Amino acid sequence: MTLPTFSVRGVPVWKAFLSPEQQSRLVLDLREVVRQAPLFHPVTMRGKEMSVRMTSAGQYGWVSDRRGYRYEQVHPAGMEWPPIPDAVLEVWRTLSGYDRDPQSCLVNFYDASARMGLHQDRDEADFSAPVLSISLGDAALFRVGNAERGGSTESFWLESGDVMALTGESRLLFHGVDRIRAGSSSLLPKGGRINVTLRVVT
Repeated sequence: MTLPTFSVRGVPVWKAFLSPEQQSRLVLDLREVVRQAPLFHPVTMRGKEMSVRMTSAGQYGWVSDRRGYRYEQVHPAGMEWPPIPDAVLEVWRTLSGYDRDPQSCLVNFYDASARMGLHQDRDEADFSAPVLSISLGDAALFRVGNAERGGSTESFWLESGDVMALTGESRLLFHGVDRIRAGSSSLLPKGGRINVTLRVVT
């Protein structure tokens, strides 16, 4: 298993794990995912539209609306989620250290103004499985906190080709994205950031 470049609060980060060529090929794979299951704006339980657009691949997709946060087996528009691209699965199999493949691949698109508030990933049945995240495009300032709300936090930049994981003691830490550094990558012609998040659901 490839050793991480560094770790923050038990969150391992593999800097530049994907080469520029691998990143470009992965973007093409993800465009096909979006073609089959278009991006949508999730809505919070209070009815507020999130700034991030998302879709999913795999057996389950993550959705949010006034009924709450949950996994569903179909897109909000009714179609089944497309399969997880092989190149994404390869990253999981190389770095996750887990013996099951992910059942859900969230694809989040951040434009220059998008943010993600501090939250936990706890809609899954087994917290022993890691949550693996691939960054593509513009850099994001990622913030990680504690297992409970409040207290000190630490931030670091995730750049295109970086991979990180919430795993072990860091699996249930609060985390989020403070801001996007627009124009920091030329991977996406119109700018923005793609975050690919892999999860075992059941």
